[in-house]
Amino acid sequence: MAFGSDRQTSFSRATDSAIIDEGLRTYMLRVYNYMATGLAATGVVAYIVANTPFLREAIFGTPLMWVVMLAPLGLVMYLSAKINSMSVSAAQTSFWVFSVLMGMSLASIFMIYTDTSIARVFFITSGVFGAMSLYGYTTKKDLTGWGSFLFMGLIGIIIASVVNMFLASSALMFAISVIGVLVFVGLTAYDTQKIKNMYAASDSASVTSKKAIMGALRLYLDFINLFIMMMHLFGARR
Repeated sequence: MAFGSDRQTSFSRATDSAIIDEGLRTYMLRVYNYMATGLAATGVVAYIVANTPFLREAIFGTPLMWVVMLAPLGLVMYLSAKINSMSVSAAQTSFWVFSVLMGMSLASIFMIYTDTSIARVFFITSGVFGAMSLYGYTTKKDLTGWGSFLFMGLIGIIIASVVNMFLASSALMFAISVIGVLVFVGLTAYDTQKIKNMYAASDSASVTSKKAIMGALRLYLDFINLFIMMMHLFGARR
């Protein structure tokens, strides 16, 4: 009887583990789908704005530029603060609106860099991002310790970028871009593992869906910032 009981317990644990693994795969796939769709929306909107004179002048030729540039930051803060009290549909809508606004603000990339170099850097960024996200998903190493180091690096990048707005130093810009690539490469792995671990703490379908949206937002921001830093390093200006 004891042997049969132990075997039944082991089978039950194995079944539970398989269910969790399948649920985790579905959850992570949802995260990546949200992220990919958001990036696609951003790219399409950026290209349309950059190649439509009326829209380009309306945004970058007027004070509306500052609204478009700052609105995504405000929406990220709003989502982070209100996600728990929002419905899933409202969170999804906020994410799509954020993606469109980011596309409007990033249209300047198509005005500054050649289409060929944008495509080249995009594929490089995709490869690096994919490799680091896979590492964060599969590694058994706890990456929690990276958090404080990466956060300090991020704060340093922000401060240096603000200073360089006044100095306009190409050498400082190069240093910011190199450090930025390292920071966002690390954040990609760190955030992927954190998003994966968030799944275990989900207690309902609604909570899991909203966590998937916030996870997608994290990875979206990692990808976009990594792409921008690489454009500074490898992009060919018009």
